[in-house]
Amino acid sequence: MDKEIVKHYSNGTLTVVWQPGRCVHSTVCWKQATGLPEVFNPKEKPWIKIEGADSDRIAAQVAKCPSGALSSFYNEEGPGAVTVSQETKIEVSPNGPLLVYGNITVKDKEGNESRRTKVTAFCRCGQSQNKPYCDGSHIPSGFEG
Repeated sequence: MDKEIVKHYSNGTLTVVWQPGRCVHSTVCWKQATGLPEVFNPKEKPWIKIEGADSDRIAAQVAKCPSGALSSFYNEEGPGAVTVSQETKIEVSPNGPLLVYGNITVKDKEGNESRRTKVTAFCRCGQSQNKPYCDGSHIPSGFEG
């Protein structure tokens, strides 16, 4: 099994954790209408400029990530301070993935299990190359539902 890539960006107060393998490319983090483009800009390297906004604004934006590819914690609390509600919630994203909020275990067709926390985005359009997870393929395919 490949080691999952995990990157950390810190401003001394807040650390943003990015797991690119989980990203569904929703654009929620960087689009002008929904995001914080002064921090998140996929056209630049590094794409996260942690000094672009204050910690509370960044943490609030990261909390909107539908896939859980972005998470954050305040450094004084440590990485274990990221909490997920015990309640599991399922939401149908318009023209997009099925979002499952909470702690879940996913078993693949070979019987391998993986633990997911925060938000997991499952493919609804059938086009994902990373099934059962959404990889953003619903956007170019024009999926409606």
